[in-house]
Amino acid sequence: MRIIINSSLMVPIYEQIVDQIKTLIRNGELKENDNLPSVRTLSKELKVSALTVKKAYDNLESEGFTITVHGKGTYVAATNTELLLEEQKKEVEADLEMAIQKGRRCGISDEDIKSLFELILEG
Repeated sequence: MRIIINSSLMVPIYEQIVDQIKTLIRNGELKENDNLPSVRTLSKELKVSALTVKKAYDNLESEGFTITVHGKGTYVAATNTELLLEEQKKEVEADLEMAIQKGRRCGISDEDIKSLFELILEG
């Protein structure tokens, strides 16, 4: 399992871990009943606090993506990939909504916002 932490992002590290594990599950790289690294192992690999990894694992479990068996580890739960994709679309939608609102607060017209969006999509 490969997780990359970007400390220059404004996204908390635990959220980066959660997002990347969800993506690995959605892409089929992590399957039902796969064992995730222990909290200590992952914290050493990522060079972050064990509490950060624990918070990420707790969030994944509360959202139904993992199951923790005390003394045995954390495992990928049975997931509906369509449901996961829909959740990720909602997150992107919320981010886009925030960007649109910021653009409008800065006085940028909706047409200019659309043009910027299309320009970014073209990459």
